[in-house]
Amino acid sequence: MARGRPTALEQVRSLCLALPEVTERLSHGSPAWFVRGKKSIVMFVDDHHGDGILGIWCAAPPGVQEDLVEEEPERFFRPPYVGGRGWIGVRLDRGFDRAELEAIIADAYRQVAPKSLAQQIESPDPG
Repeated sequence: MARGRPTALEQVRSLCLALPEVTERLSHGSPAWFVRGKKSIVMFVDDHHGDGILGIWCAAPPGVQEDLVEEEPERFFRPPYVGGRGWIGVRLDRGFDRAELEAIIADAYRQVAPKSLAQQIESPDPG
């Protein structure tokens, strides 16, 4: 870690653990975050099965996966295993904006968390 700059994993971890009732544990050998210890919202991947990608797989609102993959295929992808459920893969090895990453993780949380918890975080600005 050069000059105190947080790693991608540290940044993802801090954003996930800032959400209500989110915990971390390994899932299939990778760090993953869960709501109330049950439902996964984000999985961190680093060269998963030799794909060379440093990134996350996360839940996404309906239709978002297709739109992002089509608009920016160099940054977003359909991840294996969970892509069929609409999850999105986000490449962190191509550079990322922390505010954008925070919004993506918050959207993942809103998709998975019970409504009572999802309402505790700010909704995105509709404008």
